[in-house]
Amino acid sequence: MRFFLYILLIVSTLTACKSEFEQVRTSNDPERILNTAIKYYDDGDYLRAQTLMELILNQYRGTRQGEELFFKYAYTHFKLGNYQLAATYFTNFSTTFGFSSFAEEADYMIAYSYYKQSPVFRLDQEPSTKAIEAFQDFANKYPESERVGEANKLIDELRSKLEEKAYAQGVLYFDLSQYQAAITSFRNMLIDFPESERVEEIRFLILKSSYEFAVHSVYDKRAERYEEAKVAYKDYINRYPKGKHTREAKDINKLINSNSKNLSK
Repeated sequence: MRFFLYILLIVSTLTACKSEFEQVRTSNDPERILNTAIKYYDDGDYLRAQTLMELILNQYRGTRQGEELFFKYAYTHFKLGNYQLAATYFTNFSTTFGFSSFAEEADYMIAYSYYKQSPVFRLDQEPSTKAIEAFQDFANKYPESERVGEANKLIDELRSKLEEKAYAQGVLYFDLSQYQAAITSFRNMLIDFPESERVEEIRFLILKSSYEFAVHSVYDKRAERYEEAKVAYKDYINRYPKGKHTREAKDINKLINSNSKNLSK
C-alpha cells in the first residue's frame, strides 16, 4: 500500500511539473517565460530551459536581459551534447556581444565545443583542426587568461591526434604498396610535426618507401629513383649513425647500390 502511494506521489509530482511547464510555455508572457527558463537552466533542466528560451529569443534581442539569455541558450546546446550547434551559437554570441562580461568564456567555449566534436584519430579531423585554431585564437586574444594553460594542453592533445592520423595514413599507403604517396605523407609529417618522437622512424620509413618505390618502378625510372633512395639513406644515416634502424638502413643501402650497378650493366 505504501509503495503504491509512493508511486502515485511521484506520478502526481511529474504531472504537476509538466503542467507548470505547459502553462508557462503557452502563456505568451515573455517575462514569465524568461524567469522560468532561467530557473530550469539553474536547476540543470536544459531541455525545458532551451524550449522556453527559443520562444522569446527574438523578443529579447537587443535588450539588457538578452545578453545573458543568448549566452545561456548557447550553453543549453553544449550541455545537451549538441556541440556543433553550441559552437555556432557561442560564435554568434561572441560576434554580437563582443564587449560582454561573458565574451571570454564564450570564445573559450567556441573552441571547447569543437574539441568535444573531435573524433577518434582514424576519422576526419576537421573538428580537431577547427578546435586548434580556435584555442590559438583564444590564447592570442586573452594571453593573461587563466584558461590559456588548459587551452595549450588541449591543443597538444589534438595535435597528437592529428599526428597519429598522419602516421597511420603513411603506414597504410606503404602497406598498400602506394610508395610515392607514403613518401609524400611522411615528408609532410616532418613539416607538420618537426618535434615528433617519431622523427627517426619517419625518416627511416621514407628511406624504406623510396627503395620500394624504385624497385617497383618501370625500368626507365629505376635509376633516377634509386638515386633518390640514396639521398634518403644519407639523410637518415647522417642524422642517426647509431639509430634504432641503422642496421636495417645499411642493409637497404646495400640493395640500392647493388641494384643500381646491375642497371648500369
